[in-house]
Amino acid sequence: MKFCSLCGHALTRRVPPGDRLERDVCDHCGQIEYQNPKVVVGCVPEWEGRIVMCRRAIQPRLGYWTFPAGFLELDETMAEGAARETFEESGVRVEIDRLLAVMDVPEIGQVHVVYGGRACSADPHPTDETSEVALMAEADIPWDEIAFPSIYHGLKYFFADRARGQWSVHTRRLTSRWKRAGAKLSD
Repeated sequence: MKFCSLCGHALTRRVPPGDRLERDVCDHCGQIEYQNPKVVVGCVPEWEGRIVMCRRAIQPRLGYWTFPAGFLELDETMAEGAARETFEESGVRVEIDRLLAVMDVPEIGQVHVVYGGRACSADPHPTDETSEVALMAEADIPWDEIAFPSIYHGLKYFFADRARGQWSVHTRRLTSRWKRAGAKLSD
């Protein structure tokens, strides 16, 4: 940031009193402009043993597969955001029933939160953000065409927990190595 969000004066990059990190500080009004991670929320919606998968119609990772996910909006809980993203990307209403995973991606300033849920109907359809939406069994998942590591790991956690018959909350630190040539989503 270059200018204060309160008074419009130029910001100075420095460590404010009582802090340990450099921040953008307004020397005119004292406002500290904090930069915090963004939260991405998603849902693995299940319908009769199959899950809703979406082929992305937008960048990044245009044409790759994902379960419904996107950025959390202000004034909504993470579960509400995951349900909203599911409807926006697949046309499917979902009942969120469990927290599945929390994955930190500090290199890009994000936290990915994945829920499990029950689809309220089996009528998925493409939306502005998706070119194709399908109900897929585990054997049908196009593992080599998964959009992001958090989607890959979220799916793996979901299917492993379901096979075990016991749901857990998983945590993981992800890196952005998947963007580099030759890197695998499992990295």
